[in-house]
Amino acid sequence: MILVFDVGNTNIVLGVYEGKNLLKYWRISTDKNKTSDEYGMLINQLFEYNGFKLNEIEAVVISSVVPPLMYSLQAMSIKYCNKEPLIVGPGIKTGMNIRYDDPKQVGADRIVNAIAAYEKYGGPTIIVDFGTATTFCAVSEEGDYLGGAIAPGIKISSEALFQRAAKLPKIELVKPKTVICKNTVNSMQSGIIYGYVGMVDYIVERMKKEMKGEVKNVVCTGGLSTLIASESKTINRVDKLLTLEGLRIIYERNK
Repeated sequence: MILVFDVGNTNIVLGVYEGKNLLKYWRISTDKNKTSDEYGMLINQLFEYNGFKLNEIEAVVISSVVPPLMYSLQAMSIKYCNKEPLIVGPGIKTGMNIRYDDPKQVGADRIVNAIAAYEKYGGPTIIVDFGTATTFCAVSEEGDYLGGAIAPGIKISSEALFQRAAKLPKIELVKPKTVICKNTVNSMQSGIIYGYVGMVDYIVERMKKEMKGEVKNVVCTGGLSTLIASESKTINRVDKLLTLEGLRIIYERNK
């Protein structure tokens, strides 16, 4: 079995693969203060509850955008799985040409998503990841990573509105029935949700024009992907586990 980690600023999504089959996955909070032992015991509990054993793990693969957590996760992998983890970064075989001014600046999660999307859906493809930040990535027909855009995430924007506007309450991110709303909570939900849909569709349309070719797929992933995709005119695929699949593919290319 292979244990894969997608470490984001808000959540860590981890999954267990047997070959190409995803057996189970979990979403836990990202906590920079947790030690390797705390993460080890937490993951051990998840494994035991689902009938898995850490000593059955053949390899550990980690993609992280949170550098302070890397020591704890590396140490956890060595101590509890007895495996030196494969960390997505410079020197790793990706099979993808990164056409960025400085390839080292591209977030590991963006590269992993691009690899998985191209492998599964072909190119040219655009990937939208709704995480702590909302990222847009473009992959050419030949499988080159072309670059993209980064915007504040939906939760960041809603939290900023709540914190900076004294009379506005903290709200649940759900889609109101109408854009014209008759109370403050629904009005905020309308502005945030439908405003994001408009932003996503506009950026995707601009990316399509700049790519100068027929974009076969616009794939979205991340915790709030279904919410936005349900209203988007440009997104035609939702793949919430895209990053985990990319980590499995990278392992296969590096083992």
